Amino acid sequence: MAVIQFSQGVNEPEVPGIRLTRSPDGSTGTAVFSFEDPAALAQESTDEITGMYLIDEEGEIVTREVKAKFYDGKPRIIEARLVMRSTAEWDRFMRFMERYAAENGLEFTKA
Repeated sequence: MAVIQFSQGVNEPEVPGIRLTRSPDGSTGTAVFSFEDPAALAQESTDEITGMYLIDEEGEIVTREVKAKFYDGKPRIIEARLVMRSTAEWDRFMRFMERYAAENGLEFTKA
């Protein structure tokens, strides 16, 4: 099980686009998640967005860097940024992504 949540306990069914960058020495990295029309922004959703939670059998990775983009006055996109400040954090993130990708049909494309 690997899920993404914006409100604890509420899984986000929308699969995001994800951009990864990593420093040349591999010590730091960034993942930017972009969710188009996520369930968390649906009109019927009353849950408060408190961050982005990446949850799997190893535990939870959390970022509070979450923002919404509005089009025509309505929230349409959630963008979340996860900064990894060590090789261990990067490795942990990649293990989560391997599980999440396998469950959601994602694949890695190197730029």
